[in-house]
Amino acid sequence: MPRVALLALGGVCLLAGLDAALVAVGVWAPVPAVHLPQVHGMVMTLGFMGTLISLERAQALRQSWAYLAPALLGCGGIALAAGAHLLGQLLLIEGCLAFALVYLALWRRAPLPLVAVQVLSTVPALVAAFLWLSVDVFSILTLLEAFLVVTIAAERAELAQLSLGSRAVPRLVGLASALVGGAAATLLWPAVGSRIFGLAVLATAAWLMRDDVARRMVRTHGLRRYNGAALLAGYGWLGVAGLVWLIGGVPLNDAVYDVAIHAVFLGFGVSMIMAHAPLIFPAVLGRPLPYRPAMWLPLALLHMGLLVRVLGDALGRGLAWQIGSVITVLSLLTFVVTAFLSAVRA
Repeated sequence: MPRVALLALGGVCLLAGLDAALVAVGVWAPVPAVHLPQVHGMVMTLGFMGTLISLERAQALRQSWAYLAPALLGCGGIALAAGAHLLGQLLLIEGCLAFALVYLALWRRAPLPLVAVQVLSTVPALVAAFLWLSVDVFSILTLLEAFLVVTIAAERAELAQLSLGSRAVPRLVGLASALVGGAAATLLWPAVGSRIFGLAVLATAAWLMRDDVARRMVRTHGLRRYNGAALLAGYGWLGVAGLVWLIGGVPLNDAVYDVAIHAVFLGFGVSMIMAHAPLIFPAVLGRPLPYRPAMWLPLALLHMGLLVRVLGDALGRGLAWQIGSVITVLSLLTFVVTAFLSAVRA
């Protein structure tokens, strides 16, 4: 089944990214390749998350050419992990371009402001992939974060339009413009641009925390409670990242840089994946992925591990930092196993 094969590409990128994370923190890893930490961020962001998001959008478009986007992004992440650096970079650029074309096709089908924001979300990803040919990942970090935050904020606005209210789309357009503009400004004026970006991230977190249906869902039970808890935890970490960028500006040391990265990509991004998996994966895979109480375990491990990791950053990146990092890796592996068993049992 082609969609399963494309999802498997994202899964391989996830495993490679987790292996790279273990190498980066100095603990045992199945594949101790020294080049993996240098490509870890791009493998996880565009290789893993980009493949999942573009696969879901390709499924929404239902055009065979649209599946080029997840195929190119997944292959790009795998090429990077295998050590084919330039090939991986070029595949990611092509994948981001194909992803943008998918959104443009969706916008032509429904020329609405919400879909226009989704088109906008691919711009920082494409620019980041292109700039990575000549700069390091640190220089394009805000672009990668803008891609993820705008994409997920648009997804939430699409899924929860009634609860977010009539002003949701105009607010989303304004916040998305500020996020992408702030991220772009960091390329020219890092000190100012990073604080504009931080303010936009913080405002996005506050908007979602206040207006999204998650606060009501967490008071119910079953899937809705799980979904609400994952969303609220993700919004909380997004707010932490916004404060870090707003107060500190450009991260001046490894500990602050670590928090600025992982509060967004782990605390926010992965929590959103866990929240939406029972809702979106069935549409992508064509088979049910029912909620199971066991899904709370990887969610709890994710946020507990990230808390320990941040504590370790504050204490000088010692043993606590390593333990927290390993727990977050285990949370993702546990989530994959739990989701797989849930789908098989269904």
